Amino acid sequence: MEEAALPRARRDAALAELEREDLDLLAVDELHVRIARLEAEIGRAQRAIEKKQGVRSAADSLFSFGKA
Repeated sequence: MEEAALPRARRDAALAELEREDLDLLAVDELHVRIARLEAEIGRAQRAIEKKQGVRSAADSLFSFGKA
């Protein structure tokens, strides 16, 4: 099957899958590992936001040249 013919996964599919997982089945150590990995992912998302805001600020300052 061609790659273009494959259905695209929703962007939030992985997060939705995590939310449906039964946490009662995980041991305490597994829950700690899960939290650490989620915190790392939050940090990655925060860095992506900061990067995008920096690019936006640079673009705004470039295109506002000469405006009062």
